[in-house]
Amino acid sequence: MSSLAGRTVVVTGAASGIGAAVVDAARVAGARVVAVDRIASGDVRSLDVREPAQWAALASALAGDGVHGLVNCAGTTWRARVGDVTPEAFLDTHAVNVLGPLLGIQALTPLMPAGASVVNIGSLAAFQGHYPVAYTASKWSLRGLTRAAALELGPRGIRVNAVHPGFIDTAMTATAPEVFREASIAAAPLGRVGLPEEVAAVVCFLLSDAASFVSGVDLPVDGGASSHAGAKTVSDALRPDGPPLAPAT
Repeated sequence: MSSLAGRTVVVTGAASGIGAAVVDAARVAGARVVAVDRIASGDVRSLDVREPAQWAALASALAGDGVHGLVNCAGTTWRARVGDVTPEAFLDTHAVNVLGPLLGIQALTPLMPAGASVVNIGSLAAFQGHYPVAYTASKWSLRGLTRAAALELGPRGIRVNAVHPGFIDTAMTATAPEVFREASIAAAPLGRVGLPEEVAAVVCFLLSDAASFVSGVDLPVDGGASSHAGAKTVSDALRPDGPPLAPAT
């Protein structure tokens, strides 16, 4: 386990799934974790990542301690295809998945010393033309934000990277059709779903000094699924009328 002793790490989307696993792993690694989510519960503070004023309030509360890590785990999905997605759903998805991380970076990196680290949680969809267009476009956008922030913050010694999970057992993926799960497992060379703890271990590595010369990287944690660009198999399996026929010749 990479050491995070003496560091303050902010984790969004901390109430469940990958975010909760990152909170647990970072604490085991010695970090003081500030866990936030849209709805407060237990030791998780309330913070809506879409709201600049709430980020400003958190930054003010942490100003005396400084921040050494930010993990943007908060995310949402919308499983509509290109012809079906509404403008509202498209914008709402981007507000959480792209605007939220941007606002977090803007609010908290002024408190970060050299050696601090930002980790954005993307998706396997960020490497593919996956069928949920709002979600896919937002995760591609997050890759661009990651690269731009790495370039901008690098001179201050702040690293910015993205971790891209494949099909991970979480509350979000539990809402997907069973055929989605089966097709995703079939697409992964390791032949299984991933666990939130497996993603969290990679996040903690990127937060730590073990990754001190790693920045601007897209790191898949997907059982090898991104190695063969298999999005079409998943998309076709989910079509209500079955896989499309090949064009007539």
